[in-house]
Amino acid sequence: MKKIILSLLISGSTLTFAQTHFGVKAGYNLSNMKWKLEKFDDVKFDSKSYFYAGVFAEHLFNKKFAIQGELIFTSLGGKIQEELTQIVANGEIVETGIAEYKFNYPQLQVPISAKYYFIKNFNVHGGFNFAFNINPTAEVNFIEDNKSDIENVKTVNIFPFLGAEFMIVEHFSIDARYNFGAFNTNNSGVDNRFNFFQIGFGYRFR
Repeated sequence: MKKIILSLLISGSTLTFAQTHFGVKAGYNLSNMKWKLEKFDDVKFDSKSYFYAGVFAEHLFNKKFAIQGELIFTSLGGKIQEELTQIVANGEIVETGIAEYKFNYPQLQVPISAKYYFIKNFNVHGGFNFAFNINPTAEVNFIEDNKSDIENVKTVNIFPFLGAEFMIVEHFSIDARYNFGAFNTNNSGVDNRFNFFQIGFGYRFR
């Protein structure tokens, strides 16, 4: 009987501590896009800068451990330039211009993370980011713009990530994380991967 009462007291104290915080967050997103090609060097694109914004819910199990789910909007991508040439009648190679290729991947991302608090105001976290693509497009800028949909992209991309968060004051926090391009984002064709860094601020309502 004493063991049962003790178990109930421990369970009750755990449930009393467990709490859920809701909040909003926004910040800066920097993505790097790369094509992995067989028998050729990887093609690396110029980085793409964008914002991110969304909401989150954090559930604390105790003073050390928590899980967090988020829903954020952002965009990944990259761009690259190519020098265009042609051979004229005398065999000379003449530059005819520069074409710029831009790739845009708007996404609704759902990061799910496990968090460990080293101290009350600081935690490290890691998990998986489930990114839902929304009408990815490719754009070529040469003489006139030519924009088209990218059709071979997976509906959902998965990015493992690691990060850290610091509570500045009671309701405000700053966090940074790095998402790893561990998986191909295309169903077919070129093996396309993203690595991206995110840093921003969060506000907890309670």
